Amino acid sequence: MGKTSGKKLTIAKGKQKPIRLSLSDKRSVRTQFGALPFRIHDGKVEILLITSRGTGRWIIPKGWPMDGETPAGAAATEAYEEAGVEGKLFHQVLGFYAYDKGHAGEKLPCVVAVFPLKVKKQLKSYPEKHERRRKWVSLKKAGQMVSEPELRQIIKDFDPKALR
Repeated sequence: MGKTSGKKLTIAKGKQKPIRLSLSDKRSVRTQFGALPFRIHDGKVEILLITSRGTGRWIIPKGWPMDGETPAGAAATEAYEEAGVEGKLFHQVLGFYAYDKGHAGEKLPCVVAVFPLKVKKQLKSYPEKHERRRKWVSLKKAGQMVSEPELRQIIKDFDPKALR
């Protein structure tokens, strides 16, 4: 094993393969894929956060694996549906964070793999526009607004110059 800085996590070497799921697997695989939508505004990195539908807390767009889609592709789809943004997708995992998802009165422990998405287009109309708010904030402010400690650390460590 070589030295690892912890900064360049990847799921696997090479090109991501689409996931194949049966419908019964979809919810038992408690892994989700999230997008960290970012832009450079006046020379500073900004992160787009959205509110959750249930509690209204600040989160990043994320969702379940999608049949026939790569993990990063699923994250990009969630960014479009939940935050109304499109852009350059990176297949590089920034990190992982855990949270409990409320589902049918139960708490499902979930792990989210986070992929960066450089926002090129912000849409006025998108599927969950009337269910969520979205807000561009500085890296520091984004770290203060999210409640999951590992996500806070991913945001704090985020450096778009390290992306390939």
